[in-house]
Amino acid sequence: MFIGGFISGGKGKERGWLSGGLTGVFFTFIILLFQYLGYDSMFTLRELVYHLCFIITSMMGGILGVNVTSSRA
Repeated sequence: MFIGGFISGGKGKERGWLSGGLTGVFFTFIILLFQYLGYDSMFTLRELVYHLCFIITSMMGGILGVNVTSSRA
């Protein structure tokens, strides 16, 4: 998730928290669809906390991706 956020933040060049967050939200949405449609179950509280941490980690990667690519330019 961190690497995905880093790449999306680097390509976006601004608002890394948003592009990284959207990367995390998209990942969570895909996993939710897979779990709901494939296994007919929703997220448990534990899985919800994991996915919130995934989104935050992806946001951090996006912020770092913007700052690293803008300092090289």
